[in-house]
Amino acid sequence: MARRFVLTTDPDVPAHRFTIDYAAELNRQQHAAATAPGGPVLIIAGAGTGKTRTLVYRVAYLVETGVPPEHIVLLTFTRRASREMLARAADLLDGRCRHVEGGTFHSFCAGILRRYAPRIGFPPNFTILDASDAADVIDVLRTERGFHKPDKRFPRKKVLQALFSGAANQDTSIQQIVQARSPQFIEFLDDLIVLRQDYRRYKQEHGLMDYDDLLNQTFLLLDEHADVAGRVGAACRHVLVDEYQDTNPVQAQLVRRFSLVHGNVTAVGDDAQSIYRFRGADFRNIIGFPDVFPGTQLFKLEQNYRSTQPILSFANHLISGARRKYEKQLFSDRREGELPALIPTPDTRTESRFVAQTILSLREEGTPLSRMAVLFRNGYNSYDLEIELSRRRIPFVKYGGLKLSEAAHIKDVLAYLRVLENPRDGVAWNRLLQLLEGVGPRTARDLIGWILSESGEPFHLAERPYAPKYAEQLRALFEVLRTLSSTTLPISEELGRIIGHYDAVLKRKYFEDYPKRLQDLEHFVTLANNHGSRSAFLSSLALEPLDLTAIDAEPEHEDERPLVLSTIHSAKGLEFHSVFIIHALEGVLPSGYSLSDPDAVDEELRLFYVAVTRAETNLFISYPVTQPMRDQRSYFNLPSRFIAEVPETLLERCSVVEGPSPNGTAFPNES
Repeated sequence: MARRFVLTTDPDVPAHRFTIDYAAELNRQQHAAATAPGGPVLIIAGAGTGKTRTLVYRVAYLVETGVPPEHIVLLTFTRRASREMLARAADLLDGRCRHVEGGTFHSFCAGILRRYAPRIGFPPNFTILDASDAADVIDVLRTERGFHKPDKRFPRKKVLQALFSGAANQDTSIQQIVQARSPQFIEFLDDLIVLRQDYRRYKQEHGLMDYDDLLNQTFLLLDEHADVAGRVGAACRHVLVDEYQDTNPVQAQLVRRFSLVHGNVTAVGDDAQSIYRFRGADFRNIIGFPDVFPGTQLFKLEQNYRSTQPILSFANHLISGARRKYEKQLFSDRREGELPALIPTPDTRTESRFVAQTILSLREEGTPLSRMAVLFRNGYNSYDLEIELSRRRIPFVKYGGLKLSEAAHIKDVLAYLRVLENPRDGVAWNRLLQLLEGVGPRTARDLIGWILSESGEPFHLAERPYAPKYAEQLRALFEVLRTLSSTTLPISEELGRIIGHYDAVLKRKYFEDYPKRLQDLEHFVTLANNHGSRSAFLSSLALEPLDLTAIDAEPEHEDERPLVLSTIHSAKGLEFHSVFIIHALEGVLPSGYSLSDPDAVDEELRLFYVAVTRAETNLFISYPVTQPMRDQRSYFNLPSRFIAEVPETLLERCSVVEGPSPNGTAFPNES
């Protein structure tokens, strides 16, 4: 084995030369992690322990010790998180931190592919497909193969997209994914393999990549082209990865590739908060980090700045039941506080009444509605509560809505931009052509065949046969595209011209709420101003869809900020003064689907732990003792196994009674 010589990056800079007093700004555990020397570093950051703060100070520390900021790569799971961290680091130190390479895995990989895509047979201006567009491509291929015929229950396009994506981001075979997720379709396995090959071929021929390709094609590029791998690795002097417990197998392999030249990788995460297996996250990545990176320095952050000690003691007890974990004990300076409360209720309606009334009581005591949250395993678990909140006129918002870039009218306009950027994007052509009156799927397919068979200048169809009923519309569309493709305009002006052409379609398709949708488009143009090019704008939208939409975004009346209802998965990373966890039932949390799989039950335990650690001061866990059946009889529920045997010194057993009470633990009888 060849000897390895490690060059350190000026580790003995005297303390007086640092701009930041790291020891004074950080607690002992944070300081040790933030100022660790080079090499592989794993930071196990418990809930509420200042993970982001530690990572921000580590970025600043690396810059202060002489690492060029452009050779530091900070990988996060949202671009917003990366921007916020780098902005905080710049505020701590100076503007140099803004030159750190930051972004999501997908955006960082997209940047590499834009430079080197021709090496693997893709054009530099490849189009990035979102999940919906990918499903549409698969549906076209599914139909061409005749798999859409009603004589057999072949999977629909969204199921197919999810299966193909699962196989890609878990780095496994389509057979294993089908057996694990959709065993009812195992009889179609040979057809699924063929269809997946068709999908890969279609993307290559038309210059398309989906989200999974951004990762997999980057890995392929680095694996097959040593010179590219060397350049990319040389540029990554230090690789920092946030939320490492959420990485999938391909992302973990990419981290190894990026850090191969210098060997400096810092992974930050919490094994106890690994809850996204359904998205491909692999718990083993963080558990096995020291094995993959020999010589790993392990640091733990255990001082919690969010919750009271009684809540943390319950959380510590809860996660002690996990089979595989990094041992840690969360502690807080907030020693006093109420024990978490366990509240069994006679039925679901009583549970909803208890939650609603306790929320109103806390509000009267001074806790804003927006500082309270009701968390649940599945979206439908809150239906009864939503009725009760509406009846009491308690405003609430439920996490998980339509993103702006998923709205139909926005996707219509994006189709113009996409065909301008990549004239071989058949998916965008399909959407664009069907905006014309009289053009349906079959006609659009024929037109796309004509368009893509033309090898000359795009957007010229003078000799093409098309029906008179839509000929004028088609000529007008191609005139707009031809004009825009031959001029160089700012993206906002280009969008303005597109919307001018699209306006008639908008009025025809969305007559009832045309003004609101037009307002969305105006907002869309404003957002485009922040991007230097059409390519950058399209990549940004594909990699991180926008959240805001004018449609139904503004409340009809002024009111206080609403109560939060959320699935536990959507609440990760958030914190609230008071948290209610409802429907804590066996078969719900843990899910009934997980009970035969010990690894899945472990993830359900971690999910419950995430819910518990969202609470700062008050934590209420409730469940209905009985549930109605279809024949109007009731059956008894079992409480979740995660709360069934918790000592009363950690979890207070409470009850609800009918009738008025000054202490707020009971509520009046209501009809």
